[in-house]
Amino acid sequence: MGASLTVTPMSRGFTEFDTEVGRCGIAWGDRGVTGVWLPGTRRLRETSPPTADVKDIIKAIVALLAGEHRDLSWVTLDMDGLPDLDRRVYEVARTIPAGSTASYGDVAARLGAPNAGRDVGKALARNPFPIVVPCHRVIGTGGEVGGFSAAGGVTTKMRLLAIEGSRASQASLFDGDGTHD
Repeated sequence: MGASLTVTPMSRGFTEFDTEVGRCGIAWGDRGVTGVWLPGTRRLRETSPPTADVKDIIKAIVALLAGEHRDLSWVTLDMDGLPDLDRRVYEVARTIPAGSTASYGDVAARLGAPNAGRDVGKALARNPFPIVVPCHRVIGTGGEVGGFSAAGGVTTKMRLLAIEGSRASQASLFDGDGTHD
């Protein structure tokens, strides 16, 4: 892999696929992936056959969710229409390797806005590309889990971190107050 997604014109579509954590979904368009859904988040009415590039992305997501440390930064995302801050937060989050975590404050500092931890949390709560943009790897200051907007909330976040072998997954579900530090 390692190459970016190259989607041919008129190859827009969406499909669902099975993973270790349940049925996920992916949507794509002319400029890349337009959305990823975790189990319980969304059900698609019609699906489209995935292109070869999208099949590669699905294989990588399935492998990551099976516990393989995968870098999905090669996946091209179509972020048109997203606020600039969200795009910047997603780019920073994509640099956090599987099995590792960073705090909301760490992400804010990397953006040059060290006091914007709550804004980072809000941007991650709107993340249309979970797993590809690994928002689950961003935790509260001091190791608190923080929030998670996908179905299952913090329990899902903890499960994703455990699959990746992150030490943060060993924290109690009740650590922190659920706010974005």
